[in-house]
Amino acid sequence: MSQLQIENLTVEFPSRKGDFIAVQDFSIELQAGEILGVVGESGAGKSTVGNAVIGLLQKPGHMIGGTISLDGERIDDLDEEIMRAIRGKRIGMIFQDPLTSLNPIETIANQLIETIVLHLKLSKADARKKAVDLLDQVGIPDPSVRIDQYPHQFSGGMRQRVVIALALCADPEVIIADEPTTALDVSVQAQILDLMRGLCRERNVGMILITHDMGVIAEVTDRVAVMYRGKLVEIGETAQVLGSPKHDYTKSLISAVPRPDKRINRFPLVTYIEDVGERKEVDIANHWLGQTQDYADFDGPLLKLTDLSMRFITKHSIFPSKRIYLDAVKKVNFDIKSGEVFGIVGESGSGKSTIARMVTGIYKPTGGKIEFAGADLTAMTTAKEINPWRRQMQMVFQDPFSSLNGRMRVEDIIAEPIQFHKQVSTNAECYAIVHDLLDIVGLGKVAARKFPHEFSGGQRQRISIARALATRPRFLVCDEPTSALDVSIQAQVLNLLKDLQEEMGLTMMFISHDLPVIRQMCDRVAVMRNGEICEIAETEDLFNNPKHEYSQHLLSLMPKFFMDKN
Repeated sequence: MSQLQIENLTVEFPSRKGDFIAVQDFSIELQAGEILGVVGESGAGKSTVGNAVIGLLQKPGHMIGGTISLDGERIDDLDEEIMRAIRGKRIGMIFQDPLTSLNPIETIANQLIETIVLHLKLSKADARKKAVDLLDQVGIPDPSVRIDQYPHQFSGGMRQRVVIALALCADPEVIIADEPTTALDVSVQAQILDLMRGLCRERNVGMILITHDMGVIAEVTDRVAVMYRGKLVEIGETAQVLGSPKHDYTKSLISAVPRPDKRINRFPLVTYIEDVGERKEVDIANHWLGQTQDYADFDGPLLKLTDLSMRFITKHSIFPSKRIYLDAVKKVNFDIKSGEVFGIVGESGSGKSTIARMVTGIYKPTGGKIEFAGADLTAMTTAKEINPWRRQMQMVFQDPFSSLNGRMRVEDIIAEPIQFHKQVSTNAECYAIVHDLLDIVGLGKVAARKFPHEFSGGQRQRISIARALATRPRFLVCDEPTSALDVSIQAQVLNLLKDLQEEMGLTMMFISHDLPVIRQMCDRVAVMRNGEICEIAETEDLFNNPKHEYSQHLLSLMPKFFMDKN
């Protein structure tokens, strides 16, 4: 008998604009010890399936058809009190963002012990012993010490390990893991996936792994179910589905996965989807964006970092000897040539984003020099001095929603930097440029009067790119610009950046922990670890013949998923 059985699940979300069917006639079975992947893009209905299983559908969403059974007993029609006892004890849940699963003002001990006492009826002393054992099982060092710390004292990967321990507290039969590795770098992701795979085998726990990452699916799952617009379009053994997909959507989705084995000119798009974000072709040479005559000619590297350092105080004290410091960046040296795409790769905490924030003026370095087109930016002290140079450097952030003002219309968001730098003389001219920029990034003028919340993640990132282009920059810093996007939307955004870089002659610093994306986007790559540069090499040289031991280690952790894409 199947451990978990879902038959003809249909979920509806009523609204003023009509009833939306989020999941339709979805049926799967999960065996004990099996890892079943559920893959698809945002909006496919993956998380809705997981929420339906644990009885946490967001209101007013509700099941209008089908059944969910655990060990042959139907659970979808149970009252909330009984379902609360099943949730956590028999079915565990691992959410995407561990910070939303953990209480920031409670120690890890309190959170684990409370759950264990609730479901297993142990004494607090025995519950604490079990909690320490669980933290040890999930790879937390010094568990007896760290159990009394708070969530903010753990790294992202360690917090995710704590969430897994929380899900295992009551020895559940089934675990629902919803995008558990999306925000993690490649090395931490590999550790978490190994941990999850081992726990399922050792404890004979069945797991539904919800993700849009095909590499994760290939590495971990036994079978995979592919969802598109609420429907199950294909299911089978993982090797069969990824190696010989039958449905056109599955074929298209697999084709868009960035290749780790060689560099290609463009990312294939998921052509099965109607809207692929086509953009208006623009003659940049004769366009406002191409009018960069105010930039002084400079023969050397556009950006040069010399002994760049950044130290943060992690514990303050009036006595200097009692202060505790973190050296986030330690005497980093590299330069970026004009027109080059320079990649920076490394684990979380390696110093990648700190360098980006120093270069763009968000952080003031504690040591070293930043030169841009020959000018020493670190020596400038007034806004009047630095603003003309900062205008030439813009940043595209990882999370477009948090970097866009939700109370402003899109046209005003993009117009703001144009007006701040006084690049035009009239509002009419300004908004004509804004509408042009929206055409260039593939959104069109119809997007101008809308607000950020009315767009998908990929569309919001296009808005961020349009805003970054509004000052006619020479240099673009892209800090994990596609890490949270589906593979098809990622392909569209990366192709857009490639096109703009070629058309406008942009120079880019491209930061990512996604090694296949780095290979496709960058001319040279710097590998960082613990605030230091391990290696700088031409991209193909790095991937084919890494010199540094840490570079070799990172490349060995890349998901082995690869399909022959002609």
